[in-house]
Amino acid sequence: MDAFYSLEQQQLQDQHDTRKLAERLQQIIVENLISEQHQAFIESRDFFFLTTIDHRGYPTCSYKGGNLGLVKVIDSQTLAFPSYDGNGMFLSLGNIQGNAKIGMLFIDFENPHRVRVHGDASIETNDELLSEYPGADMIVRIKISEVFINCPRYIHAMNKLETSKYVPQEGKETPAAQWKRIDALQDALPACDLHIAASLGGLITPEEYGAMVIDGKG
Repeated sequence: MDAFYSLEQQQLQDQHDTRKLAERLQQIIVENLISEQHQAFIESRDFFFLTTIDHRGYPTCSYKGGNLGLVKVIDSQTLAFPSYDGNGMFLSLGNIQGNAKIGMLFIDFENPHRVRVHGDASIETNDELLSEYPGADMIVRIKISEVFINCPRYIHAMNKLETSKYVPQEGKETPAAQWKRIDALQDALPACDLHIAASLGGLITPEEYGAMVIDGKG
């Protein structure tokens, strides 16, 4: 396994006299298996932040939201989560196809706590888990290399208001995305989405959509 700390990180640790502390923290909190405590926390979340690495070396950070239990712990070294309808750019999943290394950050804003995960991801289009995630078109599986908690002291305490209406629910029709009404996108939409503008009230401009987002209606 590669060294946990890079030379540059160790140089900063030395400058601030934290090398021993950093090494001790690694020994205490960094694990290569998902403990029962980590499993309970991960499976209690309905969102997380995902980092992937693109072809230029840039990290791409994405928010992934869903229902409670969005991420499943398959076993002590494997996680899985669904891929839902997005904007068609496939930034995260495309990055995974080119570089399997990913990071995941799970946060509880109501009772400040967070857990980080590092691992190697793969994409499955015929995964048996698809039946457990209505509306998902792919499943991402992660082989864990590192999992560890972080100090929560800078996490702002916030309360959740409601689950997004766009999260697919069993037995319910998922609302169509408002941005698919934008006039400048109509000739680029996949055929299955060409009906959406008319069904939602007609075309809108990019500026009108921007105003909807600001008003929380996007």
